[in-house]
Amino acid sequence: MHAAVVHAWGTPPTYTEVPDPEPRDGTVVATVEASALTNLTRGIVSGKHYASREIGLPAIPGVDGVARLEDGRRVYASAISAHGMMAERTAIDPAGTVEIPAGVDSVTAAALPNPGTSAWMALAHGAAIRPGQRILVLGATGVTGATAVQLATSMFGAGHVTVAGRDAERLNWLLGVGADDAIAMRDEDLATRVGELHAAEPFDAVLDYLWGEPAAVTLRALAASHPSTHYHPTRWVQIGSMAGDEIALPAGVLRGTAITVSGIGFGSIPPEVIARSRTEALPLLFDMVADGRLHLATAERPLADVERVWTTPEPSGTRVVLVP
Repeated sequence: MHAAVVHAWGTPPTYTEVPDPEPRDGTVVATVEASALTNLTRGIVSGKHYASREIGLPAIPGVDGVARLEDGRRVYASAISAHGMMAERTAIDPAGTVEIPAGVDSVTAAALPNPGTSAWMALAHGAAIRPGQRILVLGATGVTGATAVQLATSMFGAGHVTVAGRDAERLNWLLGVGADDAIAMRDEDLATRVGELHAAEPFDAVLDYLWGEPAAVTLRALAASHPSTHYHPTRWVQIGSMAGDEIALPAGVLRGTAITVSGIGFGSIPPEVIARSRTEALPLLFDMVADGRLHLATAERPLADVERVWTTPEPSGTRVVLVP
């Protein structure tokens, strides 16, 4: 069979002929229909992600995807070890799969779980959002940020959602699918807008997909606009680092406010929350896509073009999905 294969960390995978997987330890071999090119998959292949150390080389990338079982059922499945889903066939544990409803095509079904469950865990566990609360989504124009915006209102009942990002067209689109305010970071002063909004009515949570300088600016703006005599907790949930891996932050920002900072990632989420994201949240997410309550843009690409696709920037707000 053919698969995308990584031979050295930090290099794009190549389309290569490899042996078929063999079932073992309760797994079955299934035919892959689609696997999304996610930031997580890119990060692991770079060799710099903390999950990279658990995978040996050569490896087939693709942390998850859609596969068809021998009985004809389409299921969402996670990859096993170094044998990822960017292949014609893969070995999966049938006990850990989620069946895909007929109203959702395989490309969309492959693209949805990563941003969908990540956004759900950020909102349900990291931010612990309750109906009526106010949220700021920093870096909302990406695939996962945009998914979180939609879920914040439609699933969690957020009272007010502010989005911040650099893509003006995507910001305008978000205003039509759940956002109430938008901060165009290319044209507006992020600190000023955040400070004004927080002073008028404090944010209850911030979902941060950027980190780096935008996060530092936003944290300082929250502190500067919040009277130290007024206690109001703000939960800062760190999810992505598209703007940088480090920030410089005065200690007083945390001492003088009720801002708490936590992260969403493999090592920071209790196993029971991860399990619920698959067994409870994912079926609901599939239903929301099927009936039009949740929107996700995808771009289908052939697996044979993986090397070129890997090095080509994907369209803003669109998840690229590889199809064998």
